Amino acid sequence: MTTLTRRRLFGIAAAGAGGLAVTSATGSPAAAAAAGSGADFVPANLNLHLLRRATFGPTPTVLSAITTQGRRAWLERQLAPETIDDSTCDQLVKGRFPRVNWTIPQARDGLEPFSWDLMYDLTAATIARATWSKRQLFEVMVDFWSNHLNVTNPSDRVWDNRQDYDRQVIRTHALGRFEDMLIASATHPAMLLYLNNADSTKDNPNENYGRELLELHTVSVDGGYNEEDMRNSTLVMTGFGVNWNQGTFHYSGREHYRGPVTIMGFTDPNPDADGYGVGIRYLRYLANHRSTAQHIAYKLCQRFVSDAPDPVLVDQLASTYLSGGTAIAPMLRQLFLSVEFSASVGQKVRRPFEDLLATLRILSYGADRKGRHGMQSLVWIADSIGQQPLAWSPPDGYPDVAADWQSAGGTLGRWNTHLSLAAHWWPKELTQPEVRTLLPSRLPKTHGAMVDALAERLVFRTLAPIHKQAVLSFLGRASSDPLSSDSEAVRWRLPYVVALILDSPYHAVR
Repeated sequence: MTTLTRRRLFGIAAAGAGGLAVTSATGSPAAAAAAGSGADFVPANLNLHLLRRATFGPTPTVLSAITTQGRRAWLERQLAPETIDDSTCDQLVKGRFPRVNWTIPQARDGLEPFSWDLMYDLTAATIARATWSKRQLFEVMVDFWSNHLNVTNPSDRVWDNRQDYDRQVIRTHALGRFEDMLIASATHPAMLLYLNNADSTKDNPNENYGRELLELHTVSVDGGYNEEDMRNSTLVMTGFGVNWNQGTFHYSGREHYRGPVTIMGFTDPNPDADGYGVGIRYLRYLANHRSTAQHIAYKLCQRFVSDAPDPVLVDQLASTYLSGGTAIAPMLRQLFLSVEFSASVGQKVRRPFEDLLATLRILSYGADRKGRHGMQSLVWIADSIGQQPLAWSPPDGYPDVAADWQSAGGTLGRWNTHLSLAAHWWPKELTQPEVRTLLPSRLPKTHGAMVDALAERLVFRTLAPIHKQAVLSFLGRASSDPLSSDSEAVRWRLPYVVALILDSPYHAVR
């Protein structure tokens, strides 16, 4: 039997896969799964479906928990993260990355000016939490809001405050009320510096923040505002700035524009320099605007349901948002229990960062036994595959549709990462069980049964016959060929087989 290379493996037998090759060197797994057959690659199991969307990747342990508790009970616990004991992950971050808990004054005292060290600590800690936290839905929502209210990390102007923004703005409010999160963001130096509002004055207004507040953070580009609204949005927010000596938030009445303002139905005489209250009222108005409700509902549906969300579900979530005082958890509860969500199996694919985390989780990787070099190496891996968390440069955050992640280079980057992790080549400092433990303790009797068992462990289902045959062809074996502990497939070739299965849309589908 002819032995195939990894690169050619999944280009075979496209017709047998319903016209869709599992993947190829010139087409991404994201593209394959998004082509309309994503549901062909994942089990029709609603527990697994919820875990693929509400966590950074299912594991046998988490699947057992949701099966025991039931979907609704598991979801309710995830929506109340304070009820989940996450002390192991908390201690890991506190012990290995203590600086991420520094205040802005502590960062200024402890770092050389404009050092990027703390920002890289934050990136590594973000990966650690997303991988090993038991509060998985919370971490998924931290990622969601970090993109919605994006402040690029690392970047020069947030060297001393981005970790504080993460803690005080995103993590504090990730499952709370959007109104509170928006105000916290608008009064944090990280956002005010990133979008130049700290430089905006009544005599020299800078429109960056006033524009993005409307376009990205609240009502959206289709929300119905005009150029005059955008200018008044900028003027209302003048005075919201930074104490340049301390690096903390400071409101300056002297720099605040005075005079009547009207923005999308919001009006205020704005008569004096005490415009802080005007700005806060304006932010509350935007947070509770119907267009903001639609915008956030759409983005949540796009993140958790499909690239092109059902307008009916979007409208329902928007109404829940408004009736609930901008509370986030009720929207998520409604979304995950909806008919539309249950019917969306196979309609999302993992972005590179999510693929990395899902791989770490399914291979049972753990943190470094001591130190943090392995966790820091994950930052560079994420960067090499095109999605270092928090690092998107424009203010709109990483895109969340499959079409934006299709590239041959991106596919090969994922493939190389799968093999490196399966073989434990790099990062070596992370802990990982022997790859042999991915197989049952009682070894399957044939090569075909081994592929079945490995697929069940990695992607929670057996492969379609044509794809199983492709893996066997790679091994140069027939399905009925006997398997023993001395077989190449169990020894030096096992990491390659693991990587092949992870290279496929069975793993790429979110």
